[in-house]
Amino acid sequence: MHLPLGVLLAAGSGTRFQGSTHKLLTPFRGKPLIAHAIASLRDSGLPSFIVVTGAIDLSEAATGLTCVHNPHWATGQHSSVRTAIQYARQHGFSSIVVGLADQPFITSEAWRTVAATEGPIVVATYNGVRANPVKLDSSVWDLFESLTSEPDAGARVLMHMHPELVRQVACKGNSADIDTSEDLSQWT
Repeated sequence: MHLPLGVLLAAGSGTRFQGSTHKLLTPFRGKPLIAHAIASLRDSGLPSFIVVTGAIDLSEAATGLTCVHNPHWATGQHSSVRTAIQYARQHGFSSIVVGLADQPFITSEAWRTVAATEGPIVVATYNGVRANPVKLDSSVWDLFESLTSEPDAGARVLMHMHPELVRQVACKGNSADIDTSEDLSQWT
């Protein structure tokens, strides 16, 4: 079976965001911030997807999606991607397509394009700049899991170490993420 698994990373505590609630639950354009990323993932046509959680329970915001808890979420993004890889292995997926829950402008088309593009590592670009989503084929999962540097780097370190494995694909949209309340205010 050659099926990709869509993965939305939502495990962080959002400490840089100064608000009355966790940033992913903060209202943005009439819905919680995470709802925008979930809607794009749902509309992508990927056969299956999960939300990797950690610091807070997002099951209510991610109704109808499988939430997979990362017990090591505080160690950084690397552990969340490892959690997704473990889930994908257990359920027979051939690749994971990873995006961030705090990027409300990533389109379903970007998810589809990255998922459909062949290559060991496929990364979306927006006006020539690499961003999410990123596809990791099962052929590079062991390489990713063996990384020991910078726990919050995600796939960026792997792409830097193995540029010969990377395929870039141009996507429409905007890869802006919301890390602070100031970031949020730019878009409201």
